[in-house]
Amino acid sequence: MRFLVVGAGALGGYFGGRLMAAQRDVTFLLRPRRAAQLERTGLVIRSAMGDLHLASPPHVQSAGLDKPYDVVIVGCKAYDLAETMESFAAAVGPETVILPLLNGMRHLDQLAERFGKEKVLGGYCMISAALDDEGAVLHMGEMHGLTFGELDGAASVRVATIAAQFEGTRCAATASNTILQEMWEKWVFIASLASLTSLMRATVGDIVEAGGQDVALALFAECSAIAAHHGFAPRPPAVERGRTLLTTAGLPLTASMYKDIARGAAVEADHIVGDLLARASTDAAGGAVPAVLRTAYVHLKAYEAQRARRAAMA
Repeated sequence: MRFLVVGAGALGGYFGGRLMAAQRDVTFLLRPRRAAQLERTGLVIRSAMGDLHLASPPHVQSAGLDKPYDVVIVGCKAYDLAETMESFAAAVGPETVILPLLNGMRHLDQLAERFGKEKVLGGYCMISAALDDEGAVLHMGEMHGLTFGELDGAASVRVATIAAQFEGTRCAATASNTILQEMWEKWVFIASLASLTSLMRATVGDIVEAGGQDVALALFAECSAIAAHHGFAPRPPAVERGRTLLTTAGLPLTASMYKDIARGAAVEADHIVGDLLARASTDAAGGAVPAVLRTAYVHLKAYEAQRARRAAMA
């Protein structure tokens, strides 16, 4: 099975590197700058689950794609998806399957519209990772889960084959027949955490110390109600975990969106928070607009407006 991993950033670099280390057929689709960097340093992964140094990772740039791949793994930011789809379009053939690792749901529609719904799997990952200044992948903690499955929940040969390819890769890859339910549960939590920590510019622990547990729980309830309206109410373990994490005293947890704001970077406001808000109904939110979620979204859009104005003045 031939894998094309789009990008070698924190997600693509980690999971693609694990596949490559297990002698799987992996090629990275890279931009010129990242390609030059990996030619100098190789792909470096620093992780409590085992370091890797892959000296010459096979890679290609978009113009060099001349044949289809079996699996295309996509882990870009949502605001880069349109450009990213164009970059790997030549790699998608009649039998290609696309495995996206973005948060939220809107990307599934975008990929289906561009390539056909039959080519798109559901997928998500649970990992904390980033690139350091030298381009090495830093994996924080021990969690490195990757879950994927058919959108209709059916068992399929292609999902089973991908799962078999991940065996022995030293990362926790799992095939699921409830992938949409799991993606919604992650979306509810990520949207709640991103809204909370971005709006308050603080960690969960700081917000709890300030007495903000009610705000955290209101956000989680609003997001959960939207999911329930669409038939994906978070199951009891997901509810318990979400409520606990959002109200734990001393927890230094923030969303990556908060970190992006802190460094003045672009954010996935529309994909993570705005799209969820757009799917709300008065029935799902108990007869009222999801007020806390809307406040967080307006805050994020105001940040985007300020950032665009600063860029225009630079």
